[in-house]
Amino acid sequence: MLTIKDKSFVPFIDQNTLKNRIVQLAKQINEDYRDKEPMLVVVLNGAFIFAAELMTHLTIPCRVTFIRVSSYQQTASTGVVKHILGLSESLAGQDLILIEDIIDTGLTIQQVSQQLMEQQPASLEIATMLFKPESLQIDVAIKYVGFEIQNQFVVGYGLDYDGFGRNTQEIFMLA
Repeated sequence: MLTIKDKSFVPFIDQNTLKNRIVQLAKQINEDYRDKEPMLVVVLNGAFIFAAELMTHLTIPCRVTFIRVSSYQQTASTGVVKHILGLSESLAGQDLILIEDIIDTGLTIQQVSQQLMEQQPASLEIATMLFKPESLQIDVAIKYVGFEIQNQFVVGYGLDYDGFGRNTQEIFMLA
């Protein structure tokens, strides 16, 4: 049991299961990009642990950059991306892998993808640690999915509740 502020959470995905799945995703990316040098575009704050673990298993030449977007208030996605912060380099002609912690409605990742596509990259694929298919409101092409989960609120391993709870080695769900 984990208590964060006024909410209780129970174990959901353990550390070994997370790490094994991330190794599998890295192998798939290594194969898909074996003749390329992709730029990993990591959405902060939630995806930083997932991205760091994923990168340690990538054997292809790759670079990383970090962006910030905001679309959550406490436990619900607003689905509105104010704007992307932190992107200073040109993405034109580059192969991009957009790395997100969780995709639920799809609204945020769609807006981020559209803004990145305006820079005319060679390609853009999406990788997410968690995906909630029953919450999806729009069609989003997600190439790399760690885990499909039910529509429940989760924390840990980078995911937060009102800014807290990111610093765990596993993922917890709301009790």
